Amino acid sequence: MVKERSVVEAFYQSVNEEDRLTDRAGQVEYMTTMTYIHRYLKPGMRIAEIGAGTGRYSLALSREGYRVEAVELLESNLRVFRSKLRAEDDIHILQGDAMDLSCFGDKSMDMTLLLGPMYHLFGEAHKKKALAEAVRITRPGGMLFVAYCQNEATVLQYCFGKKTLWEDMQKGLLTEDFVWQANENDAFSLVRPADIRALSEDFPLERFNLIATDGASRYLSDMLEQMEENLYRKYLEYHLSICEREDLIGASNHVLDILRKR
Repeated sequence: MVKERSVVEAFYQSVNEEDRLTDRAGQVEYMTTMTYIHRYLKPGMRIAEIGAGTGRYSLALSREGYRVEAVELLESNLRVFRSKLRAEDDIHILQGDAMDLSCFGDKSMDMTLLLGPMYHLFGEAHKKKALAEAVRITRPGGMLFVAYCQNEATVLQYCFGKKTLWEDMQKGLLTEDFVWQANENDAFSLVRPADIRALSEDFPLERFNLIATDGASRYLSDMLEQMEENLYRKYLEYHLSICEREDLIGASNHVLDILRKR
């Protein structure tokens, strides 16, 4: 995990994470995620966001009146997060690891958001440890939202889009059936929908939805930026109408698993 953390930390120091959800493709991901979170929110809920990044979701939910506990691993993200706090914000921010949530008691949360850690945890054991901790701190009947990065988006947008396919195959980075083989130099761990379903099989969880949070939006990012506002709003309506379709989920850049603890 130490080596993985150093690679992830270097990645976030090289990009502007604060801007990731602000372009129009990013807004699709953000608004879709928030739309589904709001379906299950009730007044007075206590929410944990694990891997809170620079605080986009945590701050929004806190400012809506929910009690939010935000956990983030990287100091660079925490600095940005804390810089955005207002005097009236009532939010508890901790530095911590998704695989060790001993700072929280069993069944202490009404909703647990795991919107970033699965992007960067390599190997089934690490992913299951993070999921086990999220399940542990969530009360029976509580909701879990777990986000993943998808294999096909990388193969299509990078291997084919940036014409690195032959080089990647020669390096053994792709299997014969086009599964990306993450290595110690990768910041991201990629999955397919079948992998997501398999990860949760051993836990007391009921799946409500598996949704394509950005769907085709990253493929269409240039077009979306040029759309006039009314057409973009119609695109959002269209996206929300199809984001649960199983035949479209696998090609999305990001997928959100919506689960209830039994």
